Amino acid sequence: MSKMIITVGRQYGSGGRYVARLLAEKLNIPFYDKELLTEVSKDSGICRELLEQNDEKNTRSFLFSMMSGTAPLGDSGAMYMDMPMNHRIFLAQFDTIRRIASQGPCVIVGRCADYVLRDQENVLNVFIKADKDERIRRMVEYYGVDPLKAEEQLKKADKQRASYYNYYATGVWGDVNNYDLCVDTGALGISGAVELIADCAELMEKKADQKEPEAW
Repeated sequence: MSKMIITVGRQYGSGGRYVARLLAEKLNIPFYDKELLTEVSKDSGICRELLEQNDEKNTRSFLFSMMSGTAPLGDSGAMYMDMPMNHRIFLAQFDTIRRIASQGPCVIVGRCADYVLRDQENVLNVFIKADKDERIRRMVEYYGVDPLKAEEQLKKADKQRASYYNYYATGVWGDVNNYDLCVDTGALGISGAVELIADCAELMEKKADQKEPEAW
């Protein structure tokens, strides 16, 4: 895999992050989920703890707005000083995602990466889903969620991700029109999803390498 950037959106409980990590291992390319926050902090000077607290959250509360101008910023973060904190964080992530993508193939989870890289070549945008019962089963079995609270937590997490994406991106979270490939881990399993995405990435890379036939 010499060119392809793979972005992965995911429903909560679908196993999307696990699929993305295994995919990066299979293709032997860098993986960015929480790892992205470290890179953003280095690039922008915004402290990692603040990035973690507001990761993929469209936080527009009064208290959050009052924090504008109080975040620990280095010299490289000076460009973000005159805007609300939520916008600073998004733009800092935007710049870092673009930088990472310019350096070579990788897998990036969430954070509107498909939108950020919308004008880039060699990008495969994937969305991972599963039906509600399968997601709840995974939450209980692998995340240790109380079965009585699982459905409520699922709805809350999906709503949070949708709110974040819909606010910053020019599209609707989970809309098939935003993605090149939608994968159901309930139907395919984790390993099946990894194989399918890897095959799709290979096909797209081969297609990109083919020269257009000369016009008659």
